[in-house]
Amino acid sequence: MSLSLPRRAALGLPFILLGRRAAAQGAYSQGALVIGRVAPGSRLALDGKPLRVGPGGEYVFGLDRDHGPSATLTVTPPGGRAASQQQHFEVLKRQWKVQRIGGLPPGQVTPDAAALERIQRERAKLAAVRAIDSPLLGFAQGFVLPTQGRVSGVFGSQRILNGEPRMPHYGFDLAVPVGTPLGAIGAGRVTLAEHFFFFGKLVVVDHGHGVNSLYAHCNELQCREGQTVQAGEQIALSGATGRVTGPHLHFGLSWFTTWVDPQAALPPVG
Repeated sequence: MSLSLPRRAALGLPFILLGRRAAAQGAYSQGALVIGRVAPGSRLALDGKPLRVGPGGEYVFGLDRDHGPSATLTVTPPGGRAASQQQHFEVLKRQWKVQRIGGLPPGQVTPDAAALERIQRERAKLAAVRAIDSPLLGFAQGFVLPTQGRVSGVFGSQRILNGEPRMPHYGFDLAVPVGTPLGAIGAGRVTLAEHFFFFGKLVVVDHGHGVNSLYAHCNELQCREGQTVQAGEQIALSGATGRVTGPHLHFGLSWFTTWVDPQAALPPVG
């Protein structure tokens, strides 16, 4: 019996693949984080790239903001008793907003040479922790919101800063007062707790299999690198550090180097 992927499903909800039967909710869209399960012992690959499979068959992958129109998931059953099967699925194209932000200090939009050198070092450090492929399974246990607040920025929007086009926004923003408690969205391990040029004081938590959550512009960090945290555990207080026009939480979610849409993976705000 061949496996078949559904043509449509709800954005961000898990694709569950069990044995020879496939069931999924939601469409595979640009920016989606897809979490699911295969028969334990199976091997899995996305577009030819091997995926880590947990002891219970847990797996995850992300589709970036500009992913092409299709992708292929290859499943090799445990024990090699059956041939690998390829599942081709459509990746739905999304329309992205444009967000214009003014009033930023010029040095935060066009940094000087010294700041650029610092930014490059920080990008390399962030890339290193996002490259970690740990066996943790926090991603498969479900996520909670880091805090409640007014959504002031959404994933994927094209940013115009002080009238100049810049990179898209790879997270979502919650406008909250300085000092608002921030909790980890899921179980994991803190891999970064530092002060960056653009992000200000930030925390990164590894939830396993390449899934990372990022909490930026904090006023105070209340965790340390290497610390194990649980879903909802307080790790920081919100603030207005780094490149901001006011106090808020910038929250990012990624699968290795792929930023995904956090709002699709988290419970609804409010």
